[in-house]
Amino acid sequence: MVDPYDCTKCNETLYGKKYILKEEQPYCVKCYEAVFSNNCEVCKQLIGCTSKDLSYKERHWHCDCFLCTKCERSLVDRPFTTKDEVLMCTDCYSNEYSAKCHACLKTIMPGSKKMEHKGNSWHENCFACNRCHQPIGTKSFVQKDFNNYCLPCYEKQFAQQCVHCKKPITTGGVNYHDQPWHKECFVCIGCRQQLAGQRFTSRDDFAYCLDCFCNLFAKKCAYCTDPISGLGGSKYISFEQRQWHNDCFNCKKCSVSLVGRGFLTCKDDIFCPDCGRDI
Repeated sequence: MVDPYDCTKCNETLYGKKYILKEEQPYCVKCYEAVFSNNCEVCKQLIGCTSKDLSYKERHWHCDCFLCTKCERSLVDRPFTTKDEVLMCTDCYSNEYSAKCHACLKTIMPGSKKMEHKGNSWHENCFACNRCHQPIGTKSFVQKDFNNYCLPCYEKQFAQQCVHCKKPITTGGVNYHDQPWHKECFVCIGCRQQLAGQRFTSRDDFAYCLDCFCNLFAKKCAYCTDPISGLGGSKYISFEQRQWHNDCFNCKKCSVSLVGRGFLTCKDDIFCPDCGRDI
């Protein structure tokens, strides 16, 4: 019969000896350490039942071995982290791996707010306008010559002013007659349609879309009465203060093209020589 005061593993009596209960089963110290104790990650020695076993992610250390790998300070009751399974205090980890502020060059500590732009990092208060020195935060900004500017300061210091509305041009814009314009301000003087990105012409320093220019200033075809723009290399025929589109310069009777051929006129009509004999 097994004595309830015998070691569960080796069956030796525990009377007068130290023993440990594990799940209500008694073990002598030697058996308990052999079965349940862990080896220290650093010194590889057994962590005895009289020593404090510090564990992290199924790994175990003696209290005296639970140290920062870099500075060797104790990590007991202190915040720490790991890199490639190596223990480090937060100060050493930050100095080794955390981003440095692009402005003050100090470490951005883990857990603190960090601003990032084009591969650079800043403390929240260091990410400020180079002109007014106010933190930019999540507001819009412009980077120029490696410095950051809030939009109001950038406009005051660098932006060109539209020749039409006199307001700053912050994005895009059009240059016409060596003067800057907003795209939305550079419009046809006739119909007010935006001209950026499309063909246009000018008269007396005013810009016109092609339709308005033709309607206002182009001569009218003597046959179809539509404007003859003459723009873009289009050809037309002119005779005695009258003009025709090339495609409209045809014999009134047989409709043959008279471009490059002799022709006859009768009042406002034109005829080929053959048809003209019958007039």
